[in-house]
Amino acid sequence: MSKQKQHWEKTRNLLWITLAIWFVFSIGIFFFGAEMEASSFRPLGYPLSYYMTCQGSLGIFVILIFWFAGRQEKIDEEFGFSEREDS
Repeated sequence: MSKQKQHWEKTRNLLWITLAIWFVFSIGIFFFGAEMEASSFRPLGYPLSYYMTCQGSLGIFVILIFWFAGRQEKIDEEFGFSEREDS
């Protein structure tokens, strides 16, 4: 297989993994948010568990962005497609 095809295969696999993690934390986790209602405290009219789930998923998204960028940079360096300049 050519270098470009190997690079694309690894990039595509990373993309699918990232999308799966994104799906779990953007859609999947909210199915259980309503079931976790253990408190009567309701900030802004929503149950506390739902509010914390939303805030947690936003934190995961930020971490996911940095994780994806780091992994993609390693893949790019492995195949010689890195954009970094060694200066």
